[in-house]
Amino acid sequence: MRNLQRSVAAGLLAALVMGPAMAQGPSVSFVEPKDGATVTSPFRVKFAVVGMEVQPAGAVVPNAGHHHLLINRDSIGKGQPIPFDDKHLHFGKGQTEAHVILPPGQYRLTMQFADGAHQSYGEALSKTISVTVK
Repeated sequence: MRNLQRSVAAGLLAALVMGPAMAQGPSVSFVEPKDGATVTSPFRVKFAVVGMEVQPAGAVVPNAGHHHLLINRDSIGKGQPIPFDDKHLHFGKGQTEAHVILPPGQYRLTMQFADGAHQSYGEALSKTISVTVK
């Protein structure tokens, strides 16, 4: 009975802590840099995702995928492929951080999560920040 009580208590605690995040669905965020940051190139970008699993590109697995960084581009519609060019950086090995080299200037960085075939999960799994590179 005591183990059952502990299990119920642990489940309730998890629901209280994770409830709001789980109710909103999966999401992505930038750990680093912060929105509005001034950085020096190269600078570190750290990605976070909640409610999805990070996996290398290749197999299309439900609730899994990998990060992309879009430079001065908007999020990509759900089911649309992420282009392969210098404005769409792919992290298909399952990386959650990278060093990015950009010339001085102001940039919009959009993180876009996509499945193993580089098909976007859409705006719900994207996040945009602004940075200034010195």
